[in-house]
Amino acid sequence: MPREANTESELNALMEGYLDGRIAAFDALYDALAARLRGYLLSLCRDATLADDLLQDTFMQLHRSRRTYQPGRPVTPWVYAIARHVYLMQRRTAGRRLRLEERAAADMRTSDLPHDDERALADADAIRRALRGVPADQRAALVMHHVHGRSFAEIAARLGIRVNAAKTRAFRGMRKMREQLK
Repeated sequence: MPREANTESELNALMEGYLDGRIAAFDALYDALAARLRGYLLSLCRDATLADDLLQDTFMQLHRSRRTYQPGRPVTPWVYAIARHVYLMQRRTAGRRLRLEERAAADMRTSDLPHDDERALADADAIRRALRGVPADQRAALVMHHVHGRSFAEIAARLGIRVNAAKTRAFRGMRKMREQLK
């Protein structure tokens, strides 16, 4: 195992070697920075497994961003900024996932309530009554489009009418149904 590079000038030399395409320079850079970066990431996330994952993501991002490094500039602050950015991106992603999962769980809890079932049945009954009040030709186009998901071209072919007539019938049927529901 190579000796750890401790000084910024040694890190600069390793980074410049890596930029020149020397894989051994990257390996040495990894050996020099990995333990310190892991400690930093562990202090941010307080989870050893996550810190290991973030460390790998940091070095992947370092590889992707290597062309943004300016030779002669300190390597350590640049790498730590990448590590912090990787950590923050992980937090944002985890936060979005958590909010989405909480929202889905809340939806599941509220949808199981009996009064929702009763309300759904009442709504379905009201829709059936309103649909009965729509003229038959409009009702046919409305149901084919909005319930069965058919295109207006399919509806026109099935009913033996023009496409514009199918659109008009479905639109007028929906308008009539809305009036019935009010």
